[in-house]
Amino acid sequence: MIEDLDLAPVVAEQPDPLLFATVSGAHLYGFPSQDSDVDLRGVHLLPAADLVGLHEPEETRSRAWVRYGVELDLVTHDLRKFVRLMLRRNGYVLEQLLSPLVVHSGDTHRELAALAPGVLTGHHAHHYRGFAVTQWRLFEKTGELKPLLYTFRVLLTGIHLMRSGEVQAHLPTLLEQIDAPGYLPELIAAKGELEHGIADIPHARVEADVERLHAVLDEAQSASALPDAPTAYDALHDFVIRVRLQG
Repeated sequence: MIEDLDLAPVVAEQPDPLLFATVSGAHLYGFPSQDSDVDLRGVHLLPAADLVGLHEPEETRSRAWVRYGVELDLVTHDLRKFVRLMLRRNGYVLEQLLSPLVVHSGDTHRELAALAPGVLTGHHAHHYRGFAVTQWRLFEKTGELKPLLYTFRVLLTGIHLMRSGEVQAHLPTLLEQIDAPGYLPELIAAKGELEHGIADIPHARVEADVERLHAVLDEAQSASALPDAPTAYDALHDFVIRVRLQG
């Protein structure tokens, strides 16, 4: 259980301060396995000097290692890069920013999260649609539960976002809010037993359900009240400058 892991040393070990760190991946999505790794995501803050000199700044850092007998995977972006990703209709980074599984936080994290609604647009449906296509192809290749659950998760997240303007990445919660296939709880339970288990369900059945949810996502996007472009660009610009100069 991630609640039993002391992840504070991970935050303290980073070469530059972390503005926040959260848990993403299967734990956030609501279908971790007993042997799932822990995906940590966050934002680090480079000194201003690193961005104005000749050396290329280390805007993205990635590290994987084992601690407490658990595989940890940490990826962080510098604040400016992370905000740019937010402005590019990237639902993935918004899920990380808004994850309720918080390892490290503070006023800066909370302020950035409060600005997140201002980057949401109807075009975020493209992100979830494309992610679903990629995961479905992986499922067709491997037959594994994991990419199949990812396919359903991202479609339902996209539909919910288009309808409500809320980023919700937790599949069990989404099942309570959207008309989804009734067999998904069984697949979630099966995934909990084995990380790379095979999906024991007729291919034609899940294919039809995936196609239906793609159509629902298209309809939700067409009817969405979300704007066509971010409204928080200037506020985020000022935020990045202020946080950087404060160090």
